[in-house]
Amino acid sequence: MVVDKVRHCRVKIEVCNLRIHTERGVGTYFAKASRGQINWNVVDAEGWVLGRLAARAAQVLMGKDAPDYTPHADHRSGLIIINAEKIRLTGKKLDQKIYRHNTGYPGGLREITARKLFETQPERLLREAIYGMLPKNRWRDRLTKRLKVYVGSNHPHAGQSPHALSLAR
Repeated sequence: MVVDKVRHCRVKIEVCNLRIHTERGVGTYFAKASRGQINWNVVDAEGWVLGRLAARAAQVLMGKDAPDYTPHADHRSGLIIINAEKIRLTGKKLDQKIYRHNTGYPGGLREITARKLFETQPERLLREAIYGMLPKNRWRDRLTKRLKVYVGSNHPHAGQSPHALSLAR
């Protein structure tokens, strides 16, 4: 440290070049888009709460459970969910949650409660919950095609040799 006559301090700073050598070669890993067959997994929905199952299923479809997750890369994972009629809805959602869609005609707004939808089409209830948790971009429709939801414990996808998957953390 050098002191002037006016009592101002000036600090002499030396630049260290070691930092340049240690940072060379470090970069961000981006997985390449994988081609080939889809890796199918089977999940049993029995006893799961609707939102928790949908959130974990969306992560599997997007590939976020993979160690080499890259947002723009396709991870080629498919999901088969069985026993869709055995999911649970907590609180008053069965009576208060309303699903709406429009037919496209004037006055064509159609509403149905979660209870009625659960009694008639439980697989649609689960499919819409997962669809709403997927990214809102061009990947959404592609990932939805890899989601198969079935009522009961049977599914026609034995030819894809799916692996059993546990979504519990």
